[in-house]
Amino acid sequence: MNKVFTEDYQKLSELSFIDWEQFRNSTVLVTGATGLIGLNLVRALSFTSEAKALSVKILVLVRNTDAAKVLFPSENVTILPYELGSVPAISEKVDYIVHLASPTSSKYFMEKPVDTLLANIEGTKALLEWAKDNPVKKFIMVSTMEVYGFPEKGHKVTEKEVGGFLPQNSRNSYPVGKIATEALCYGYFAQYGIPTVVLRATQTFGPGVKYDDGRVFAQFMRCVMEKKDIVLRSLGLTERSYLYTADAVSAILLCLLKGQNGEAYTVANPATYCSISDMAKEVAGKLSGGEISVKFDVAEDITKLGYAETLYMDLDTSKIEGLGWKAQYGLMEMFERMMRGMKDDE
Repeated sequence: MNKVFTEDYQKLSELSFIDWEQFRNSTVLVTGATGLIGLNLVRALSFTSEAKALSVKILVLVRNTDAAKVLFPSENVTILPYELGSVPAISEKVDYIVHLASPTSSKYFMEKPVDTLLANIEGTKALLEWAKDNPVKKFIMVSTMEVYGFPEKGHKVTEKEVGGFLPQNSRNSYPVGKIATEALCYGYFAQYGIPTVVLRATQTFGPGVKYDDGRVFAQFMRCVMEKKDIVLRSLGLTERSYLYTADAVSAILLCLLKGQNGEAYTVANPATYCSISDMAKEVAGKLSGGEISVKFDVAEDITKLGYAETLYMDLDTSKIEGLGWKAQYGLMEMFERMMRGMKDDE
């Protein structure tokens, strides 16, 4: 594990708003553990459990067990084969569930809307059914800011506002699927008393991002590292906040302990709010030493590229901050640490 990961996990282990002692002798089940947030969550739990002698057991449900064995060599991590829509036999008493497994690629949403919908709905339903028969202290389902739809520019978006989506658009299979899984989580809470909490995360990045990731932050990272100009295929008008991987992990851990059952919490760093074009210019100006610039090659129809429509996603994070959570990393620091993590892996 390279140095930037270790630094992140050390800082997580020292955060004053996470009472790590409450995780002592507990078992945490995580789906989507080989994804970006899942990877960091499992490693942070494993790191702190060993550092503080907490005896936390971590069960990771993954499709690719071989890849998971490379990522999670620690003895306190048990790897179980998993397919969305089913739950393998689990002998341990599970205290906490964190459900992260979901498609994340816009291209995938466009090409496989049925798979996108069913992966979210059936995967979540299977876990909720398991939790109904095997009571847990908390069930966290990580959703997305995309459920908020298309707020007006200048409007601060709260957890009570969910957007409407045209079903006749393959790209909408993702937010529609997430809204459906949120409804399932609340339904299982209301009907069966399962202690579900939903976290609506904004776009998240940091160490662990794959070099060939297709999302905009990875494209900007590659341009800096390869010393190539950033070329935007849209005008870059979309405005949103971002979230660092370790900050996403701290939000999950806090909500496992303090999240109110049946509630949803927005997770983002409000200080990172900017347009894509402004972010591109800041990355080019501050991280490349002036060696690259931003250029525009605007596509006639950006929806054919899998891009969402222009968004103004100014998220209100006061609800989760009311639990004591606070983002620790700014936008350029997020890029710097993501690139450091990439270079350390070379």
